[in-house]
Amino acid sequence: MAKAKYKEYFQKMKDENQELFEKFAAIHEQYKLNKQVNQAKFNDIGKQVVELIREWERRLCTVMGKGQYSQYAQKLSEKFWNLARKEFDQIDMVGVKIEMVEPES
Repeated sequence: MAKAKYKEYFQKMKDENQELFEKFAAIHEQYKLNKQVNQAKFNDIGKQVVELIREWERRLCTVMGKGQYSQYAQKLSEKFWNLARKEFDQIDMVGVKIEMVEPES
């Protein structure tokens, strides 16, 4: 059975940008362990990854976004992002700043 187009695009994106995704996977794991310490590097590398995912999402959905397939393109976009979220469950945290709160004495 043929692989779904969005899955093919996602895998191709990862294959063509393997070094970036490996860096992000490493900092992603560190970020999950200690958000405050790893926040700057996570946001820096994560920003590149999010931009790349958006670029590939546009490639995937551009043709489908016109005419009668516009609703399909929206669902396709969601499926594409869900693949990213499945692999990197903290990806929605890219760009979020976490401040350390001092306990009141």
